[in-house]
Amino acid sequence: MTTTFTRPAWLDTAVFYEIYPQSFCDSNGDGIGDIPGIISKLDYIASLGCNALWINPCYDSPFKDAGYDVRDYRKVAPRYGTNDDLVELFRQAHTRGIHVLLDLVPGHTSEEHQWFKESQRAERNEYSDRYIWTDSAFEGYSMPFIGGESERNATYILNFFKCQPALNYGFAKRDRPWQSSTDSAAAKATRDAMVDVMRFWLNLGCDGFRVDMANSLVKNDGDDKPETIKAWQEMLGTVKSEFPQAAFVSEWGVPEQALEAGFDMDFYLDWRFGGKPNGYNLLARNTDNALDTADDHSYFSAKGGGSVQEFLSQYIPQYQAIRGKGYFCFITCNHDTPRLAPRLTKREQQVALGMFLTMPGVPFIYYGDEIGMRYRDLPTKEGGYARTGSRTPMQWDTSKNMGFSSADQDSLYLPVDPSPDAPNVAEQEREADSMLAWVRALLSLRADHRALRAKAPLVVLAQPEQGRSFAFSRVSEDGAERLVVAMNPGLNTETITVPPQGDKANDPTVLLCLGNASARGSEVTLGPQSFVIVHV
Repeated sequence: MTTTFTRPAWLDTAVFYEIYPQSFCDSNGDGIGDIPGIISKLDYIASLGCNALWINPCYDSPFKDAGYDVRDYRKVAPRYGTNDDLVELFRQAHTRGIHVLLDLVPGHTSEEHQWFKESQRAERNEYSDRYIWTDSAFEGYSMPFIGGESERNATYILNFFKCQPALNYGFAKRDRPWQSSTDSAAAKATRDAMVDVMRFWLNLGCDGFRVDMANSLVKNDGDDKPETIKAWQEMLGTVKSEFPQAAFVSEWGVPEQALEAGFDMDFYLDWRFGGKPNGYNLLARNTDNALDTADDHSYFSAKGGGSVQEFLSQYIPQYQAIRGKGYFCFITCNHDTPRLAPRLTKREQQVALGMFLTMPGVPFIYYGDEIGMRYRDLPTKEGGYARTGSRTPMQWDTSKNMGFSSADQDSLYLPVDPSPDAPNVAEQEREADSMLAWVRALLSLRADHRALRAKAPLVVLAQPEQGRSFAFSRVSEDGAERLVVAMNPGLNTETITVPPQGDKANDPTVLLCLGNASARGSEVTLGPQSFVIVHV
């Protein structure tokens, strides 16, 4: 299988907006966001400078994992509307130049999926091997005994929650007789079924998929995921040959592997295990408690952060390994990640978004981050647990339920932010120095300058070991335009030297500035908590 894939050209100028559908806009007053509600806000999304959407799962589901437990891949959940509503969303988005990605969950289904209902039957049928079953109810393999109830004398392997049986893509290393190989008829049938799911929505107007847990399909695969990569090469090779402009972004976190598998983009995932942060976590969430400001050592924390070097030591090798092959993408947040606020102040968030929206790759804005919506400590909802606090209703204005829904407060999917100063779109539309105005300015500049496109290369210019500043250049692919992006999230003024390029070194032009920053000759002076983009 070839590992050479054509990347959709539209991704070079794409800026994504992630929508958690149950929390975005409720059009019918039942307290839950829906697809017609999303359609009603497309003009707002376009006004931000976003020209692509990622919509979290909107398929039929019992919602034990907020829709990631799919009951029917080909049916929109009734609480969101109908298939016709989703097709209308595709149509309305396309008229505005907006592409739409759906969320694909290929590794597991709900235990209520019809495939699983058939698979768990005692008598053999075409779905008996669609999931991974042991040969005895008392052999749980890597799980406890009796992993779930069924007619079969067997236990099914889980992929995430207990209600999510793993689909069978085979085992890279087999150590039990009941394990299928990756080239078995059963594994091939699963791959074919997932290709058919993708075809179904692409034929209706979908523009591609964000893929959940993309690196976990084949079991007992090695760290380098050779068999999982091979499975994706087959599936994406088939789909891309039929839909060459469809785009795919993976929840993988190892871009070199994800792009080899055929994905166009991979997320720089935020993770922290046992108090140990990855590069992304070092930037924006370097604390064990999402609400702990005092002990936050994030780079963007004015008081707690340090040098950008530790982040760069992790990021740059990954970025260089995939240059020209696809995109390593930054998120402002997502449905699984604590929001930056209230832990980071407005200014700290602005500096952070300045960087996220000017780095190489395709940026993803999580709904509400453009106004500084806050993470909240809330009881779990639909399997959200600690993630629930990042999934609260969008805050549109100061009317009932902050404009999210006309339902009674106790009928809302999640409670709206009750704080008197809760940020909202309507008020920030009127404020020249709002988060919303800052995000629009950044995205407008990104759209106007080829040096800020996804493909344009990055060169680090300043990363002092003792200071807080960070500067990098972005150069258009043809070399005609060079911009310098510089920031200082700390509390002291810092001056950095920017290597000159031609006669522009003596005549730099400030294109966008936050705080006190200036450029003269080859020097950029950065006041406390400042951010600047300079044309040199």
